[in-house]
Amino acid sequence: MEQSPRVNALDHLVLTVANIPDTCRFYQDVLGMQAEAFTVADGTRRWALKFGRQKINLHEVGSEFDPKSAHPTTGSADLCFLTSTPLEDWIKHFSVNHITILQGPIARTGATGPIHSIYIRDPDENLIEVSVQKT
Repeated sequence: MEQSPRVNALDHLVLTVANIPDTCRFYQDVLGMQAEAFTVADGTRRWALKFGRQKINLHEVGSEFDPKSAHPTTGSADLCFLTSTPLEDWIKHFSVNHITILQGPIARTGATGPIHSIYIRDPDENLIEVSVQKT
């Protein structure tokens, strides 16, 4: 019997934001990602946030690239990022950067098992979960 096709990894996702420079600053300074400009096949210059082997492509609201989601909007994302840095260090880092912790540390369940998480918001009020895997 032939097996149905299936996906096996997430390459990137697109985040619609109000202001690309503000978003890049936040994700670089607060979460340690790398903002990177790139040029696509049609010559258009775009921005992405890179971390590990993943990236988040950025679309500015009102200037999205086609094709795009049916209803691109800011503040609709809920993202969970894994870290090997202890949450206590993140709490101190967020405090220094005047980032409000909404909740946590709190036990949760991630894609591969138990995690402990803290929750913050980015400049567009997307929910950001920073988590460590528990063994």
